[in-house]
Amino acid sequence: MQILDGKLTSQAIKDQLAEQTTALKTLGKKAPHLAAILVGNDGASETYVASKVKSCAEIGYNSTLLRFEDTISEKHLLDHIIMLNENPDIDGILVQLPLPKHINEELVINTIDPSKDVDGFHPMNVGKMVSGLPAFLPATPYGIMLMLEHYNIETKGKHAVVIGRSHIVGTPVSILLSRNSNPGNCTVTLCHSHTKNLREICLQADIIVAAVGRPHFVTGDMVKEGAVIVDVGIHRLPDETKKSGFRLVGDVKFDEVAPKASFITPVPGGVGPMTIAALLKNTYQAAIGQKGNQN
Repeated sequence: MQILDGKLTSQAIKDQLAEQTTALKTLGKKAPHLAAILVGNDGASETYVASKVKSCAEIGYNSTLLRFEDTISEKHLLDHIIMLNENPDIDGILVQLPLPKHINEELVINTIDPSKDVDGFHPMNVGKMVSGLPAFLPATPYGIMLMLEHYNIETKGKHAVVIGRSHIVGTPVSILLSRNSNPGNCTVTLCHSHTKNLREICLQADIIVAAVGRPHFVTGDMVKEGAVIVDVGIHRLPDETKKSGFRLVGDVKFDEVAPKASFITPVPGGVGPMTIAALLKNTYQAAIGQKGNQN
């Protein structure tokens, strides 16, 4: 069993982006500039955005963080997004989700200029991804593909089972795994809450992507020997032995599944860092005028 180390892989990607950014500056061009919008004071969102801003500084990007109270009106938020759209110095825009209930997330995403949509959520980018055209890919699925590529995981002809059909992870990663590319060329089964015989389906899988949003959902009896396991979930479970009072676990019951797996992502330190690395790659592509991932 080998750990798919998201920290090491994302650092390798960030090191490459830092070199490319230095080269841009040497040519007299500006560094990529990422603008992040944070609404409210959600602890997890604060952590995610701080990590993204820190990563920008590490590799020489410029970043702008716009913070708003959770009482901000929808119109006021949309006005700020439009201003960022029109600002030629801003290359990438991300709005940290979730948003307060009085704000329509779909409308917010649709307002972002698709050429600056480095989270890859705009319908135009999603449509291009489905069509196999260059597009900004959703950051977490893109990060998963970058990790598989980094570790030279053989995907061609393999049976991949994706558990979870969200528009953020499950559905797009199923599309990327099935595309005629490397990594890719998988036969993909997309499972969800209404899937019958889920255990039997998982036992046929060469690759399992667990993105169901339930702690320890995938257990040892659901995995065949030698399977590749990608755990997208992250959950806080009470743990009195920890100083924080909790421990982080994924959708996969690691202790049961890891001994059977050929490769497995840890939680934390697996998919999470790769999401940020993918976001940074998208921002670089936006900065140099590429309208999305070319593969």
